[in-house]
Amino acid sequence: MEYSLEIDETPETVPGGTGVLLLHPSTGETDRIDTDFLKTDTDHFLVVSTRTTAREVRQKLEYYDVDESCADILDTLSIERGYSRRSSDNVHYVAAPDDLDGIVEQVRRFLDANDGKLRISFDSVTELAYYAGDEPTLEATERILDLLEEHDAVGLFHLSEEVHDDDVVADFRALFDGVIDLDEDGTVTAKF
Repeated sequence: MEYSLEIDETPETVPGGTGVLLLHPSTGETDRIDTDFLKTDTDHFLVVSTRTTAREVRQKLEYYDVDESCADILDTLSIERGYSRRSSDNVHYVAAPDDLDGIVEQVRRFLDANDGKLRISFDSVTELAYYAGDEPTLEATERILDLLEEHDAVGLFHLSEEVHDDDVVADFRALFDGVIDLDEDGTVTAKF
């Protein structure tokens, strides 16, 4: 299965199983790229949110005119902030922000439960590493990438390169089929 990409400087399409790393200096321009990724050529998508709550994810989707009826949200942060958590058909939670097995399992459930063109946005790997550490986060990311391949889905994973050592960024880069570099001024370069 082929998936369209509507992101500057990227290929027009990528095959199912493709994982894309979005390297960025700050979160300023990431929402635009993320929502362009989610609203194109998609039957269902899952936002794994380690940086914002489900409510904030919904606001972002609405602001960028993304079809929320296609959305599932995994909120890993509300428990840390002490917010009430009400699971619904399309909003899910894990026990803690560093519950790597719970996150991977929720991704698996989403992919098992849905058919068609499936996308995952992981916003952000950097925040997950803050809670769980670099090595465990690398391993969890690799497990999710394996699930994408197994289910012919695609994923976009956010990583702030300012926060991590160069060798950690290099380790993450090595996991992915494509890398989008987002500069401070919003300029995009990509390597696939």
